[in-house]
Amino acid sequence: MANSLNKAMLIGHLGDAVKMHYFEGGNSLGRFPVATNESYTNKQTGEKITTTEWHNVVVRNKLAEICEKYLSKGDRVYVEGRIKTRQWEQDGVKRYSTEIHAVDMTFLTIKNELKDTAVVKPNTTAQTNESTPNEEDDLPF
Repeated sequence: MANSLNKAMLIGHLGDAVKMHYFEGGNSLGRFPVATNESYTNKQTGEKITTTEWHNVVVRNKLAEICEKYLSKGDRVYVEGRIKTRQWEQDGVKRYSTEIHAVDMTFLTIKNELKDTAVVKPNTTAQTNESTPNEEDDLPF
């Protein structure tokens, strides 16, 4: 059993489209921000307060390509991965970025054209079936 655990689980909304980077050899990397919200009521004023936390999500290779194809700004996702911190120097100043390197994702909402296709076709079929029962058929029973 491991003595430590590095695991992050988020449910939130994409803040922007997936930005892709392609490398020699066929590897790819996608990046996108995910917003998570926390709401509470101020006990003194009774005002509902919502705070938003932004998370930088990184996806690789096949998962990155799937995210690019099916996700767009505003879509809701479940992301599971590891927390990683990058460090670099820019103009003599040390910079840091904390990222969630995703290993598993579930798309909770998807682009409208896919959602419409998935929802409209079954409804259309059901409406067609409902309109035909009054017609006589050639069945002997």
